[in-house]
Amino acid sequence: MHGGAFTGTAYLPATTDAGDLTSFSGGAGSYTIGAGRLAARADFLTGGQLRLQADPSGSLSDPAGTAIVRKEPALQRHTSSFDAGDYYGIRSPQAVLRVYKKPLRFGLYKPDNRTRIWQEDKPLRWSTGGMRQSLARGADEQFFGGGEQNGSFSHRGQTMYVANSFDWDEGGYNNSQPFYLSSAGYGVFRNTFAPGVYTFGQPVTTGQQERRLDAYYFLGDAKQVIGKYTALVGRPFMPPVYGLEPGDSDCYLHNANRGERHTLDALKTADGYTQAQMPLGWMLVNDGYGCGYENLEQTAQGLQDHHAQLGLWTQDGIDKLADQVKAGQRVAKLDVAWVGNGYKFALDACDAAKKGIEDNSDARGFVWLPVSWAGAQRCGVLWSGDQKLSWDYIRWQIPAYAGATMSGIAYDTGDVGSIYRHDATMYARDLQWKAFLPAIMTMDGWATDLTTKKPADQQPWLDGEPYTSINRKYLQLKERLLPYMYTLSAEAAKTGVGAVRPLWLEYPDDPGTLTDQAKYEFLSGPDFLVAPVYQNSDTRDGIYLPKGTWTDYWTGRTYQGPTTVNGYHAPLDTLPLFVREGAVVPMWPKGTTSWQTRDRHELDWDLYPAARGTSRYTLYEDDGVTRDFAKGAAATQRVSLHADGKGMTVTVGASKGGYAGKVDARTYRFTVHGATAPARVLLDGRQLPASAWSFDPDTHVTTITTASLPLDRGFTVRLVDDR
Repeated sequence: MHGGAFTGTAYLPATTDAGDLTSFSGGAGSYTIGAGRLAARADFLTGGQLRLQADPSGSLSDPAGTAIVRKEPALQRHTSSFDAGDYYGIRSPQAVLRVYKKPLRFGLYKPDNRTRIWQEDKPLRWSTGGMRQSLARGADEQFFGGGEQNGSFSHRGQTMYVANSFDWDEGGYNNSQPFYLSSAGYGVFRNTFAPGVYTFGQPVTTGQQERRLDAYYFLGDAKQVIGKYTALVGRPFMPPVYGLEPGDSDCYLHNANRGERHTLDALKTADGYTQAQMPLGWMLVNDGYGCGYENLEQTAQGLQDHHAQLGLWTQDGIDKLADQVKAGQRVAKLDVAWVGNGYKFALDACDAAKKGIEDNSDARGFVWLPVSWAGAQRCGVLWSGDQKLSWDYIRWQIPAYAGATMSGIAYDTGDVGSIYRHDATMYARDLQWKAFLPAIMTMDGWATDLTTKKPADQQPWLDGEPYTSINRKYLQLKERLLPYMYTLSAEAAKTGVGAVRPLWLEYPDDPGTLTDQAKYEFLSGPDFLVAPVYQNSDTRDGIYLPKGTWTDYWTGRTYQGPTTVNGYHAPLDTLPLFVREGAVVPMWPKGTTSWQTRDRHELDWDLYPAARGTSRYTLYEDDGVTRDFAKGAAATQRVSLHADGKGMTVTVGASKGGYAGKVDARTYRFTVHGATAPARVLLDGRQLPASAWSFDPDTHVTTITTASLPLDRGFTVRLVDDR
């Protein structure tokens, strides 16, 4: 030691590279490969998938077992091999795997065996600490995935960590997954619970902390890859409809931060939501270490009287879940205190909590968790943990949640306004954009106001005007849009693709979707472009709009993309929000504050006709709470929108299917966005009276209201332009 410096010798683990190929054999979809002591196997699976395993011990193992991959896909037996001199080729209907001989390397190509999908530029390398795969990077190749990566969705040129950092802020990765997706037309999942590091430079290097490779490769475009990945590890679960309503959490029993209280005091908070006319879907009533609970059945019943469900924080495990569910619990939140670094433990707990709710009630399991692994999308909402409020807090969450969708995570969110600090303006800004996430929650009882330095609860009406009205506006809009979001949930359960999407997912050929400007906006479904305000300003710059016509949701002004909007006027009550041309958006009636009290005999449709062509949309409906949908108890209704030179036609199909509580008929309210008023409006060819429709010249919206119409028959509405 000399001053503050020292010299010494560091011993790094010795590395070994795969040597030359020494054996190759197989057929009917499965091939074994050797390079000295290294044993490898390539299994071609149905659906355009490949599983590649390698282990220098000479024996292939599967430590993860069935914990992540519940069922191995069947072999794709229609394969053949050939000797190309420098390599052996294995041909399947979807791809050709090259097995190079000197040294052993792998490359995956399209069926023409000329177009590269991925190619190892160096052989596999291992040490005592892990195994590395090295790939050549394409000139314009982009990389996404990794589960929840706080602050980013696109990883080219970046290093991505897959582990649990307990860092809840930008740069953290607590809900990360050993999966990435490439714009070259593939994705790869490492079937392991070992932490990993992925560097998307030149070359691309990926590795886990284990001396083995066990990788599933999926082929296709981004949505196809997400679909195949989630088919392997578990599709996103189908939430109950109240899970898409706002949630509230706090400790009520003996709260050290808020004084002596009791569990039943949660009902006073529920009263506040009712009186403020704000939707509330569920409440965690023991959200604090050591909080506990009392009077559980009475609390559950009292919440149900407010059209909300009881949730509990399982800070000490889930062994009491059966009794709690029988008492009325329908939401479970898991905790890092007993999950810790055990990724398998976290995943098992998520599966067990969902199962615990479903085994003891007819409800759908609804679970929240802050630490997870690949497969957690099948059982829970991933929650980004305990943060402190700042404008940066609002900023970095935007790409984090959109990017999580690229790993098949359909439900990823953070506390509205954070947990530890409160500011009325930042809270309102945070709430308004999170209203376009499927799942949101306020965390109460922990925050300190940034100005007064005093404790501040965070229910959305407590800051007074104008904040109460602004928060109500967005929570009620979220509630009205539940038919749209619920349909997206049904689609996610089938396809793996969630509602919150980076622009690139819908516009992969547009390089503008990968810029820093587009990083801080997202799509809510394919139709809404949300550009949150994440600075203390009433102006939003750098809003990127991709190709097509986009309508400002508030003013009706249209923009032609691709373009960048600067100087957008966004006072505190205005979230920059744009709707895609051709959008067909189902909505519940104005004033709806609960899925239970909505007017089931009315459905609204917000329509944005395209200048050319036909738009189509299929609404999904079921009872919203039970698991009967899995047995087919659901209904769909198709709506198309077609504009021509003489007007526009809305075609509403019959509602097909049935479920408990489905009505026989309902009225429809159409809001049609367009430049001019129609000369007349026809319903099934008959002219509607003037009292049934109106045109607003300021917003250029035609509003049409029908009589009650039977759901088992379709109808058409025609807006005729005689000019």
